[in-house]
Amino acid sequence: MNDVQNIAIGWKMIQTAARREQLKEALVAAAERAIAQEGVAGVKARPLADEVGCAVGAIYNVVSDLDELVLLANARTLAALDAALAAAIAPDGQGPDWAIEQLNRLALAYLDFAAAHRRQWQALFDHRLAAGRNPPDWYQRDLERLFGLVERTIAELQPGGSADRRKLLARSLFSAAHGVVALGLEEKLQSIPLPSLREQVTTIVTALGYGLAGSN
Repeated sequence: MNDVQNIAIGWKMIQTAARREQLKEALVAAAERAIAQEGVAGVKARPLADEVGCAVGAIYNVVSDLDELVLLANARTLAALDAALAAAIAPDGQGPDWAIEQLNRLALAYLDFAAAHRRQWQALFDHRLAAGRNPPDWYQRDLERLFGLVERTIAELQPGGSADRRKLLARSLFSAAHGVVALGLEEKLQSIPLPSLREQVTTIVTALGYGLAGSN
């Protein structure tokens, strides 16, 4: 095989990889739109294939299954949420009062994001992998980055605590705030206006924050 043939083969491989990446990008974008309209249940092979103009089988040339496609779409939601939370953080400070203000900023930014992107936010929790399957490492890293924002604030409330304790407390704080947000937005107990829900979130997070500071 001469150099010209090698170049032609190499160029063809590059073009094929580029087409695969373009198709993958189009499918993830289509999955995002489906989730925004119908939630996770809207991510179906035939409608997605029709929307992007490919055969159903072509989907599985770029992703392993629809679960991966949902995870890729959810990862974009996590990135948007991460940006919203990061934007809510106040300039650097120190002390319990500052840390509790930060926690409230993060919690309210989380509530506002969930309210503005209801189905995408719900998809983060509605999607379930089959028994025995764990999310891929890249998805776990996206989740850890979100918790990291809370962990850094907890370090101000409990400066003597270990990293493992901060991780556990960050998840406990998130669970408490998320529970209030989920019950309020999903109206499982009663319909709660957004201003009242913001007040409830602030009350819970403030109480927990001062409790952590006092137990240091």
